[in-house]
Amino acid sequence: MVWELVAPRNTPTEIVEKLNKEINAGLADPKIKAAARGLGQYRCFPGSPADFGKLIAEVTEKLGQSSQVP
Repeated sequence: MVWELVAPRNTPTEIVEKLNKEINAGLADPKIKAAARGLGQYRCFPGSPADFGKLIAEVTEKLGQSSQVP
């Protein structure tokens, strides 16, 4: 299971950065990690918006390749 948090297009950079900072801090909290595990999320991946964009691009590419008929 993968959970993502996204913001609307054109959200000001300073808001995205603040959200990212606070979310990463939450993901480092042992109580949050335990709660996530209780919901079936066994690994939390803090990172930057750029990291997330790269992950989405990689997954999209893999899904596109796997859905092509030879």
